Amino acid sequence: MDSVAVLILVIALVAVALVASVAGLLVSRRRKPAPLPESRTGVITRPPEEVEQPPVEAGAPPATVEPAAPEAPVLERPEGTASRLVRLRQRLAGSQGALGRGLLALLSRDRLDEDTWESIEDTLLTADVGVAPTQELVERLRTRLRVEGGPVDARAVLREELLTLVGPDMDRRLQVSGSDGHPGVVLVVGVNGSGKTTTVGKISRILVAEDRSVVLGAADTFRAAAVEQLATWGERVGVDVVRGPEGTDPASVAFEAVKEGIDTGADTVIVDTAGRLQNKAGLMDELGKVKRVIEKQVPVTEVLLVLDATTGQNGLIQARVFSEVVNVTGIVLTKLDGSAKGGIVVQVQRELGVPVKLVGLGEGADDLAPFDAGAFVDALLG
Repeated sequence: MDSVAVLILVIALVAVALVASVAGLLVSRRRKPAPLPESRTGVITRPPEEVEQPPVEAGAPPATVEPAAPEAPVLERPEGTASRLVRLRQRLAGSQGALGRGLLALLSRDRLDEDTWESIEDTLLTADVGVAPTQELVERLRTRLRVEGGPVDARAVLREELLTLVGPDMDRRLQVSGSDGHPGVVLVVGVNGSGKTTTVGKISRILVAEDRSVVLGAADTFRAAAVEQLATWGERVGVDVVRGPEGTDPASVAFEAVKEGIDTGADTVIVDTAGRLQNKAGLMDELGKVKRVIEKQVPVTEVLLVLDATTGQNGLIQARVFSEVVNVTGIVLTKLDGSAKGGIVVQVQRELGVPVKLVGLGEGADDLAPFDAGAFVDALLG
């Protein structure tokens, strides 16, 4: 009986073991992960492979992209003096010929009575020749025509007398060179509206055309527009422009411009100045200060007064005041084309005792030419 019980117990244990092993297999099968789905859908592309980057040193600044260098501006080549003189004759002949034609018509009359001489005087006065020069010219014409007698070439006589009146022997050279290796200094003065800043730019073009190195000083610091205008003139021909903030002391800008001219070995320094109303004593004193400050370094070799040729008597008043302050050495007549009356050349020279050296005949960049007495008289006669 005992053996039977033992056998039953053994069979029970074996059965329990079999059941446990079967249960373990079922659990392990349930925990096995399902296979992954196909991932190649054809929509998501394969990411690019990483490119190995060069090592970056510790503390090195981040890489920057260098901006492209701006293209160098194309510099203009100004017109030479010879071609300017050709255009001077052409333009003067077109704008000033009425005076000469009127005089020739009167002098060619069969009988030169007092009424005719009065008409000649009126013609000259209307052209802004001035009272004293007009009386001198009429007196010389009357004397020559009376003494020479007979048929005379009225045009030839008139040309000779007008040329004498204009002053063919006056020294009209621009003093743009200094001494002892220093630059020449040209001080340009005049009231606002006369074309002063534009004239400074145009003079620089004349000098560049002659292969001279130039520095411009923008000392008209009361007008920001004048400073910008001068900077534009300089950029067009590759000329340095010394400038300061609006309202800067004009004398300090002029001083720095001359200093740069000395340091760089420039041939000429041209200084633009303030041109507000000339009847304000403080401003005129300031102009005198500019000249004195410049001459602490080098002498001023030329003082050019810019006058609007259309202003007539008002321009003469300006000329007197400026000449008292800065000792004007030459005159630039702008706007001599169109309505300007050519006789102003004679009158302003008589008033100041200094020559007209340059004339402006238009708005173009190269419409400024050295004054030539013979060409001017020929243009007056048409």
